[in-house]
Amino acid sequence: MKAKFLLGLLLICVTFSGGLLPVFAGTLVKEDFLKESFAKSIDFMDYARAFAQMNGLEKPPEDWHANLYVAYVNTKGLQMVYTGVENITLGEDEYSSIPMQSVLMHYKSQNLSRDVVMASTFLMLMAFNETGTTEYAGSPDYSDSLWASFSLGFNFSHYFPNLHLPPPNNKVDVFPLTSSSDKLEWTWGMRYRNLTAIWWRTWIMPNNASFVSWPNAVTIYDELTFRYTLTIDPATNTSTLREDHTIGRIRDLWYFWLWPLPLVSYFNSTGSYIWRPLLQRYDWASGDTVYDFLDDNDIKMSIVNFQTSIVADRKTISKTAGGQNVTDNERVVSDSSISTYSDEGERIYDASFGVKKTYNLYNYTADPMENTFETYNATVRTQQISGYARNTGLFAWHIGLLKFLPLLIANMYPLAYAYARATIANMTRANYFYVIGYPTYSGYKIVHDPQWTVYLDTNATFTGVNTPTFGGLLIIIIVVATAASVILIKHLRRHTKTP
Repeated sequence: MKAKFLLGLLLICVTFSGGLLPVFAGTLVKEDFLKESFAKSIDFMDYARAFAQMNGLEKPPEDWHANLYVAYVNTKGLQMVYTGVENITLGEDEYSSIPMQSVLMHYKSQNLSRDVVMASTFLMLMAFNETGTTEYAGSPDYSDSLWASFSLGFNFSHYFPNLHLPPPNNKVDVFPLTSSSDKLEWTWGMRYRNLTAIWWRTWIMPNNASFVSWPNAVTIYDELTFRYTLTIDPATNTSTLREDHTIGRIRDLWYFWLWPLPLVSYFNSTGSYIWRPLLQRYDWASGDTVYDFLDDNDIKMSIVNFQTSIVADRKTISKTAGGQNVTDNERVVSDSSISTYSDEGERIYDASFGVKKTYNLYNYTADPMENTFETYNATVRTQQISGYARNTGLFAWHIGLLKFLPLLIANMYPLAYAYARATIANMTRANYFYVIGYPTYSGYKIVHDPQWTVYLDTNATFTGVNTPTFGGLLIIIIVVATAASVILIKHLRRHTKTP
């Protein structure tokens, strides 16, 4: 019922987006986007309660909170807004940390001064095991065994009371927005610590996308960290965004052999155990650690992201350095980049992977202090969109956010709105998915940093009505993202309780 209420509130917010979304409970206002920069944590539920009261709707409970960290930069012709979910609390015992991360940038194109909106969003982690018919070595494809992960930092103990799962002591660290003295370099980020992750068996075949609605495994891993560095270069009229991400080592793993019966193997860094349901206890099984288990089963790790771009009044297309269209295509770009152009041939931004083609792997077994690392080659590949978009039971909440991106330009650039709504809602042209694969893994800590470059007019300025309008529309996006997160939590918990 509460999920239905939030969905209803979300639809009302979208319907009345023209003028009824000015404030987040007095903490985030459209005029904030006139500033050179700001960073603050906001509670979406405070806004939702105020909005519901103003419009005669049912209010969310007072003990519901959804805290987001918002960072904003407006300088040298670039508007950048970042949103990251800190935590969501739905009552006394319903606490979650979901690593949802989005970066949106608005700017004038370098040569033709077209308005551009670019969005980059982290979707999820995905584990994979390569089969004998794998299509792309070191990269998850539809012929491999795949496990999709949602990292939900909430207590599983009351869902599996007889298994004695330890409550995760999850924490969120915010790295505050800071800048260099000349305001040309900005840094910020977020670290999720001690996250619980649920893993579902999934298939991404374009014509048969699906998943099994009960979990295959539950893991707890050290961290998932995102650090961002935005650098603006007025001399070249470019700006680069580097994302340093860290996937912490897995500490605990519960593997369900037969769901929902409690046939479970438990692995940690010292050995493995098996659950004895009649005795209501774990017994020592072997000296195989969680790292041995993942290595023996050849489990690899990957990150799934999607990119979206809009150019006012124009169409866009994304290509490899060799000129191959990547939209809804399987293209290997590990040593290269993806460039997005307007239909006039103007390049508007690059996603560069060859800049840092290696990742660092910290072998905890050899070095428990994780002071040393080995470097390995990452694999990067674009994938067919329908393998995710048609997986409605698992990915619909995330992919559905793409359909709301046209609201960014609904009031600013009405000529582009109809085109953006038609194309983004159908995930065509400039919308593409890419997967970064880490073929050598074993459950150890990974550090990697892909990079984006935008081509802009650093002499452009955003003042007057357009900037607060941009801020108001960004508020809508935050509303949509947070409401979808809350609904996702309720949806997944319902599946966990009664598969």
